[in-house]
Amino acid sequence: MGEGYDLDSGPDPAERAAAAPERDAEGQAADPVYAVGIGPGNPEYLTPRGERAIREADVVVGFETVVEFVADRTDADLLTCGYRDEAETLERFAERVAAGDAGTAVLMGDPNHSGYQFVGKVERAIGAARPVRMIPGISSLQVAASRARTPMERTTFVTLHRSGDLSEDLARLRRDAGDRHLLVLPRPYDWMPGDLAADLLDAGASASLDALVLERLTHDDEKITWTTLGELATHAGGSDAEATPFSDLSVLAIRAN
Repeated sequence: MGEGYDLDSGPDPAERAAAAPERDAEGQAADPVYAVGIGPGNPEYLTPRGERAIREADVVVGFETVVEFVADRTDADLLTCGYRDEAETLERFAERVAAGDAGTAVLMGDPNHSGYQFVGKVERAIGAARPVRMIPGISSLQVAASRARTPMERTTFVTLHRSGDLSEDLARLRRDAGDRHLLVLPRPYDWMPGDLAADLLDAGASASLDALVLERLTHDDEKITWTTLGELATHAGGSDAEATPFSDLSVLAIRAN
C-alpha cells in the first residue's frame, strides 16, 4: 500500500486526495473506482447517481456502519471495516480492483465533508492503475444549514470529524464566532458541542449566541436542542460517550449576532 503515515506527523491521506483535480470528466475515465457519499443514513437522501455506482459494483468497501445502510441496494461483495482493520480491508479491496472488478467505496454524507482521509486511503491502496471518481452526496451539514437557517455564503464551516491536528480549524472558529454563522462537525468524544462552546467562550465569544445541536438528522429519532453558547458550555469535559448528552452523529450550529 505504499508509504506509511502518521496523522500527527504526516503525510495525511487527505492531502493526497486533495493534491490535484480529477483529470477526466464523469464517465470518460477508463474503469474508475467510485467514492460515493451515501447521505446522512436515510435512504431517501441517497442520490440516484450514487445508488447506481453502488448497484453496479462487484465489490463495495466502507466502514461497517456505512455499508449497512446500502447493503440491500447491491449484490456486490461487501467488505466492511473499522479503524483497526481498515488498512487490511482496503488491501483486499485493491486486490479485487486490480483483478478487474468494479469497485465502489462508500462514505457517510458527502466525501467533501470529512471524507478526504478515507478517499486518500482508497487512492493509496489501489495506486495509479485506476482513477478514483468522487460522487458527492447529501451531507448532514447541508440538512443542518437548512434547519438552522444559516446560508452557506454567510457561514464558516469546519469539520473536526477527522484524526490529526485540529489547531487551525479551531482558530477559524474562534476568529469568526459572532461575526459569521458557524457549522461544525464535532469529533467524538474529545471535541463535542460542549467542549467547542467552552473553547469559544474562552476566546471571547458571547455567551448569548444562539446554538443548536442537531442530532441524527433525517432519521426517525432526529433531535434538535436549542440553547445558547453559555448554556452549552456546561456540558464541556470528558472523553467518552457517557460524558456528553449529545450523539456522535451531531452537527453544531452557532448563529451570528
